[in-house]
Amino acid sequence: MINTPAVSQNPVQQKKMTIAIIGNPNTGKSTLFNQLSGGHAHIGNFPGVTVEKKVGSVTWEGRQIDLVDLPGTYSLAPRSIDEMLAVDVLLGRQKEVPQPDAIICIADASNLERNLYLFSQVLDLSIPVVLVLNMCDMARSRGIEIDSQALSQKLNVPVVCTEAHHAVGLKELKAAILEIGIGSSHQPLALFPDAFYAERKLIRAKIQANQENSPPDFLVDRLLLDVGGYVESYFEHKTHNGLMDDLHQSRSRLKEAGYAVPAMEARMRYGWARELLQDVVQHPTDQRETSSDKIDRWLTHRIFGFLFFFMLMFFVFQSVFTWAGPAMDLIETGQGLIDGAVESVIAPGPLRSLIVDGVIAGVGGVLIFLPQIVILYFFIAVLEDSGYMARAAFIMDRLMRSLGLSGKSFIPLMSSFACAVPGIMATRVIENRHERLTTILVAPLMSCSARWPVYTLFIAAFIPNIAYFTIAGSPLVTLQGMVLFAMSSIGALVAIPIAWFLKRVCFKGDVAPFVMELPGYKWPSPRNVIYRVYHRAKSFVVKAGTLIFATSILIWAAGYFPGDHSEQFQIQNKVEAIDASLAEIDEQIAAADKETPAAIKGLEGQQEVLAAEQAVLVEQENLVSGQLVESSFLGRAGHWIEPAVKPLGWDWKIGVGVIASFPAREVIISTLGTIYSLGGDVGEEDEGLIGSIRASTWPDGRKVFNIPVAISIMVFFALCAQCAATLMVMRRETNSWFWPVVSFTYMTTLAYVGALISYQVGMLFI
Repeated sequence: MINTPAVSQNPVQQKKMTIAIIGNPNTGKSTLFNQLSGGHAHIGNFPGVTVEKKVGSVTWEGRQIDLVDLPGTYSLAPRSIDEMLAVDVLLGRQKEVPQPDAIICIADASNLERNLYLFSQVLDLSIPVVLVLNMCDMARSRGIEIDSQALSQKLNVPVVCTEAHHAVGLKELKAAILEIGIGSSHQPLALFPDAFYAERKLIRAKIQANQENSPPDFLVDRLLLDVGGYVESYFEHKTHNGLMDDLHQSRSRLKEAGYAVPAMEARMRYGWARELLQDVVQHPTDQRETSSDKIDRWLTHRIFGFLFFFMLMFFVFQSVFTWAGPAMDLIETGQGLIDGAVESVIAPGPLRSLIVDGVIAGVGGVLIFLPQIVILYFFIAVLEDSGYMARAAFIMDRLMRSLGLSGKSFIPLMSSFACAVPGIMATRVIENRHERLTTILVAPLMSCSARWPVYTLFIAAFIPNIAYFTIAGSPLVTLQGMVLFAMSSIGALVAIPIAWFLKRVCFKGDVAPFVMELPGYKWPSPRNVIYRVYHRAKSFVVKAGTLIFATSILIWAAGYFPGDHSEQFQIQNKVEAIDASLAEIDEQIAAADKETPAAIKGLEGQQEVLAAEQAVLVEQENLVSGQLVESSFLGRAGHWIEPAVKPLGWDWKIGVGVIASFPAREVIISTLGTIYSLGGDVGEEDEGLIGSIRASTWPDGRKVFNIPVAISIMVFFALCAQCAATLMVMRRETNSWFWPVVSFTYMTTLAYVGALISYQVGMLFI
């Protein structure tokens, strides 16, 4: 249903329009954007900030339109640079986005008075606006009746009733937008007393005396109204002619006149909204209990709600870990098949090594994260679209607040136990910039699954498998299990003081008040869920994936050059020739007549001889590969850092493993396998690798490894930032290299100190 006031409008022009969409959180704004854009949107970050930019390009009745989805906000009173973004876009001050020709302001029809606060601020911009009353079906279910025609006449703006999740009212909304003329405007509201506008005139004159361009009335209003806000901070740095003193005097005069700021704004705007809605909105005489209210009695209960939440989170993260496994194995299998195909057509040499060990391994290092990202974001999208995500944040807010964070930080931190990459991407549910950055910086401390191969290898090699409690001969508690639990938990324990320090020292200020309206429950829209998951996966592959791929190529080059690989390639040629001969003999045996056992026995004898020859060649290749790694730039770096890691009990080989594992932590296993001449295809439970590590010695004959060294390595990997994918996603999400550098620096320092203490203290008991 659409109601358009009878006002004169410019004729419809065919010029491209820019339409901004704004609204409170949980009003269905993203759903409406997805419906209007048809799922065709470009997603990125606004320049210089961490806020997501979504622009959908559509054509309605021959007119090209760019839809800009702004971050959900409760008001246009910015307290940070991220919150200032919406104001800058609406005023045409944001790069890459032209000033909107019109604004769609979406409001929750069941809570209209609260939502009209933001709408009244939008009206002050003098930009044509369409008011969308969304979730009208929910309002009707609560017995709320809205006369949208009367509201449109009072406001003198189009009012459209919609049910975005059912695609109801979209046709009317498009028609209302197309009726708006390019360059049209309207008079802003005049809610404040004359004394306020007099003070605004004085402040404007003071600003104009210090700069050429006069700011719009809206910014001057915000300067007066937002005590300690971002606009005040902005002008304080831009002007040096006593503006701040005049500003304080203006506020003092307003207070003496009975119009103290900032309380005046809330009183005026809510008073305007209440008066506006008289005879427009009819509420039921008796308060109805909705189905959402009944569900919330259980799901937000102090005890049952908490238990349900943890059961749900256990299911979600168990599913991420379990369901992603087969898909990740499939990707690895596919990578192996492609490797084999390349090796079958390209002879051993630098080109094949680049393609197999550099390009294919780099692409595989990107795609291997996709299953976890897709599954996690599927659950997040379902929880968001159903309305439960707001309840989850509400339930966890009290616990997280003790760390200086809000309840919205819990899910990103929990998801980081599976993988920090989707965990950091999940911080987009956090609107507050400082809380989001804090969460991003501590998320990599959660012990992800990539660290487990390191734990498994060194626990199996050096930690005795002592059982402490047994039932019917089956051990329930073992020393190895306790060490594994400790290594998996150490990062989360260290994250507590780190988060506290970041919030108290680096990001000073009180925790942002937890203000969130609980939307009604509804069935998730499959289209919205698929849309969100698809764009998250695409964003990771296109943006972060390219950086991860480039890092993998660099690590390959460092491990390949400058050695002479001719001997290695000769051996590989011989090994592959024997493989072909063995395959040919297999075919001959399969085709041989069962009545000729002597012939079959002769062929099997040839197989044994060839297999023995191949085993010798493989051993030679592994030895040559280890020597090449030691002489490579990577090996030289390992020798170069040996003096720095020797206090941790490490030799140069461990140093090489740490450097080589930068693309992914688990790479240290295959690197150690190569260095110890066992080949790069060994696993963390390989007995040969475990035996080689145990037998490794220093030049003077002392054993390199013991329990303190093993613990030192595990502690280092539990706390370090040894994952290029995590740092690249951090770069992508923060729109800056500064925070990945900060993360890598503080986590590497933390890991080094932790490993140093572990080794030095451990050696006191040996």
